[in-house]
Amino acid sequence: MSQHGTEQEQGPMGVYAVDDEGFIVDTEDTDAREAAHRERGTSRPITVVGNPVLHRECKDVTEFDDELATLIDDMFTSQRTAEGVGLAANQIGVDLKVFVYDCMDDEGVRHVGHMINPVLVDLPADRRILDDSNEGCLSVPTAYASLARPDYAEVTGQDLHGNPIKVRGTGYFARCLQHETDHLYGFLYIDKLSKRDRKDALRQMAEGTPRYPVVPND
Repeated sequence: MSQHGTEQEQGPMGVYAVDDEGFIVDTEDTDAREAAHRERGTSRPITVVGNPVLHRECKDVTEFDDELATLIDDMFTSQRTAEGVGLAANQIGVDLKVFVYDCMDDEGVRHVGHMINPVLVDLPADRRILDDSNEGCLSVPTAYASLARPDYAEVTGQDLHGNPIKVRGTGYFARCLQHETDHLYGFLYIDKLSKRDRKDALRQMAEGTPRYPVVPND
């Protein structure tokens, strides 16, 4: 996800600390954790709309190994290069259900983390308060459009060791969690727009110049 106009080491058993309700704490030591991933990683170019990997459901992660840890490091590095707030693995051409994020919520609190095999939790009607803010995507560079999404989101999944985790967010961070989970099931935010708004977003992309390396579609 592009920008709009406490993970703690616990030894081999886990990566994240959790709060009293069992949700991960992703707001502590954000600078150090993001920098550590980025310093280990290698930046990769961003895959853009039209590439088949973006338009199909990604494979579940079944191997929680060093290769997965390296992918997460590379994703954080690629996200920083592109100045994004969230990145899904298929956006760098990898067909696996993994996303990373470095995103502020509407209260200005920074969230940094990763999620593997994410599933978006269905919300009861009283939690589905829609926010129609602008949304952008690193895979649809230079384009933005208003899109209504719930202003609260919960996602369940696993950490890089395979431990079950869950994360929640409000406002812009909730939008990020929904946007990145959608990516891993083959959906871009422009797929949720009206035909007219989708056409306009693609026009914006065609007229703009990405500020980061992208993979051209053949």
